[in-house]
Amino acid sequence: MRIRNIKWLLFLLALLLLLLVSVAVALLSGEIDLKLVDLPTILEQKSGVEYAVLTKIRLPRILLAVAVGGGLSLSGAILQGIYRNPLVEPYTLGISGGAALGVSIAIVFGLNALSFLVLPLFGFAGAIVTLFLVYFLSIKRDGLNINSMLLIGVMISFVSSSAMMFLMSTTTTDNVQNIVFWVMGSLDEPNEMLIKIALFSSLFGLILTYFFAQPLNALRLGQTKAKHLGINTALTVRILFFLASLLTGIAVAIAGVIGFVGLVIPHLIRLIIGNDYRVLLGGSFLGGAVFLVLSDTIARTIIAPNELPIGVITGLIGGIVFIVILSRSRSKFRLN
Repeated sequence: MRIRNIKWLLFLLALLLLLLVSVAVALLSGEIDLKLVDLPTILEQKSGVEYAVLTKIRLPRILLAVAVGGGLSLSGAILQGIYRNPLVEPYTLGISGGAALGVSIAIVFGLNALSFLVLPLFGFAGAIVTLFLVYFLSIKRDGLNINSMLLIGVMISFVSSSAMMFLMSTTTTDNVQNIVFWVMGSLDEPNEMLIKIALFSSLFGLILTYFFAQPLNALRLGQTKAKHLGINTALTVRILFFLASLLTGIAVAIAGVIGFVGLVIPHLIRLIIGNDYRVLLGGSFLGGAVFLVLSDTIARTIIAPNELPIGVITGLIGGIVFIVILSRSRSKFRLN
């Protein structure tokens, strides 16, 4: 037991160190290359182009990448534990589709010109509406049916996508470009309030989920066996479902649709350290943060001075990694 705990601690410390290295690389890389030894001087002077680049552009993107990457990966780990399905991710339940539809409505009707908060608010509202639709349509006489919840989420996602396509086909070219740009994801969010909301909500979600680490371990055996172990499965599933959905909704509303983070990272962490949620939750959060910080660094430097949508990078890297995991680890590709 003690050796295992030490192993877990070393693994989490290694991920934390990797995150710090990723942050350093992200701070120094870009159209204006900086040196690590120059950072104290730049920050001390509090003026100049380098200081503005660090504090107004790169640091906010890094903080948002940590929040969104960690939140999405944590949500994926939670949902995969609830459904006992390795293919479930935060976007499977239609949260991204609802958020994208909300943003599309705001753009098509010109509401985004009113305030910078309109798009995040409409995106979050769309995610919340989808969340409650999935939840209430999945309630049966004998309680909440998680299999129905999954199917309903997928169907709502298709309906939302179709509605968004209809709006795109009836609006102007500029609006279509704005919708497509948002859907592809971006961490270019200058508003400090939104960044703080994303960061604090993801950290709070991480802390809260650790109160459910043991119930998640029990749910790996199935809801019936978890009940025999004294777990209130109905309440646990409801709380974790809403928590994962809210984390996803906030991430999507602020950064757009960034795929594969919640699907690939929990798998990779699970294959490295095991299925125990006492280490899987923290490992998934840190792993998602590392992945998105590095992906954003690649997205804004690979064709500098232009910038790729971060969804392109996460899709390419995540898809390739997922294929490799699936082909090389078939015997481990399960949750129990």
